[in-house]
Amino acid sequence: MTEEKEVKFYDKKISRRQMLKYTGAGAAGVALGASGLGSLMSVFGMAMPDDDERATNKINFYGAHQSGIATDVPTHVYFASLNVVVTSLKELQDLFKTWTPLTVRLMNGEPIGDSSTNGYVPAKDTGEAKGLDASNLTITFGVGPSLFDKPGLGLAHKRPKELTDLPHFPKDQLDPTYTGGDICIQACADDPQVAFHAVRNLIRAASGKVTMKWSQAGFNSYPMKKSKKQTPRNLFAFKDGTVNVNTKSKTDMNEVVWVQPGETASWMTGGTYLVARRIQMHLETWDRTALGEQEATFGRHRDTGAPIGLHQENDDLGLERKDASGQPTIPADSHARLARESGERMLRRSFSYSSGVIDATGTYDAGLLFISFQKHPKQFIKIQNSFGRVDKLNEYITHRGSAMFACFPGIQKGSYIGEALFKSL
Repeated sequence: MTEEKEVKFYDKKISRRQMLKYTGAGAAGVALGASGLGSLMSVFGMAMPDDDERATNKINFYGAHQSGIATDVPTHVYFASLNVVVTSLKELQDLFKTWTPLTVRLMNGEPIGDSSTNGYVPAKDTGEAKGLDASNLTITFGVGPSLFDKPGLGLAHKRPKELTDLPHFPKDQLDPTYTGGDICIQACADDPQVAFHAVRNLIRAASGKVTMKWSQAGFNSYPMKKSKKQTPRNLFAFKDGTVNVNTKSKTDMNEVVWVQPGETASWMTGGTYLVARRIQMHLETWDRTALGEQEATFGRHRDTGAPIGLHQENDDLGLERKDASGQPTIPADSHARLARESGERMLRRSFSYSSGVIDATGTYDAGLLFISFQKHPKQFIKIQNSFGRVDKLNEYITHRGSAMFACFPGIQKGSYIGEALFKSL
């Protein structure tokens, strides 16, 4: 009988046979010699884990598309925009390879490494999610236009022509502190500590390769009706997400969200473009505005979410309708009307935020972390341009942050985050 060799992973000794099982390689598969095994260990630092179907409140990592896009929206987000400080393509590739098994473990509700018995070294996992389950954690990765301009990476020729900084829109007052980034990580979960823990540990594992540029935590609350989640409300108390793209419809998602073959750079097939906007909501001004004026601003009734003059949230806007004086029932400068008249659609996936006060006046630093997914940035751009200076909502909001990222397609077993980009080089 062949002697079983032991390999040490995270303070645990496992047999070579177990290693082959964990990595999906067997007698009939790829034979890993000492050099191959060592290479895998040096890149990943651990055996490649699989989705644990036994985990509580678990979303799968592997699939045709990344999680956190078509997945049901949970109650919390921690969004981080990172700057890359690596200077070679291999270092960047190794970064995504390192993140892959860690992300699987985090989405399984596990720590990124087993506990160490050595009290003289830092723990592998920061520990604040210990005792919590997976909490429907999803982790989504994207790359920004600035990454493709980094010296030494040689990525310029792989940058999709659509992946550029968003244009300046009317009424934008962007703060560079909340603008752009080389890589984004969107962690969504039903527990805020689980979402934060995920981003914290991924960045910690990438020490010396990335730095934090900006981040934002956000939240949603879902009213329940007959055990079914209802549309959440933003901080203006209006329903946010009405008449959204049907994420259960393959046709809808392929038409609006998922990049199809031949539509852009080949490595983006099955991926999508993420737009993030940090929108300050001027709560003090809004709170002094009459309810009727608020409803005219959105073009919808506050309590029901129905179009003005109608009763159900999902009733068609009926833009042709007139009031008794012959004016449009849905005001010409209302937010809902202008969005519909743009003729474009996108998948909206937004969260409220509250980050203290802005200055000594005590003005709230609160608003909306607007996130949308679309197969082409022009969808968002056209909608945003349709608002222009006309949108009545502009009186009550200011866009402070802006970023766009290309989100990779899904990751298959045996692959790693962003492999499509690196294989195409």
